Amino acid sequence: MDKSSSFENLIMWQKMHQIVLDIYKMTNTFPKSELFGITSQIRRSAVSVAANIVEGFSKKGKAYKLRFFNIAEGSLEETNYFLILIKDLEYSETGYLREKIKEVGRMLKGYTNTIRKSLDA
Repeated sequence: MDKSSSFENLIMWQKMHQIVLDIYKMTNTFPKSELFGITSQIRRSAVSVAANIVEGFSKKGKAYKLRFFNIAEGSLEETNYFLILIKDLEYSETGYLREKIKEVGRMLKGYTNTIRKSLDA
């Protein structure tokens, strides 16, 4: 498990934060009719991933940490779906972001597996 003193030092948070910034930039080009639709939804789900990583990192109990990291995993999948939808609607190419999402997903899974193993020990 990461011994960082701040969530800002977590590589998975840094990568997710960059994804959030990229999503904000990408959605700025979407039709205005999507402002309260897909633009709002993907921004919310992506921010949720980063925010739940932060909250999970700050929790003291391992079970609490796992709960927030599990929520982050769910929001990550939700974000991935929105990226598929955005591509299918031909609003933007999203392959590069989907690859970044997969990477964060692997890191998040590794982090949670380490916590789970320490619970079983």
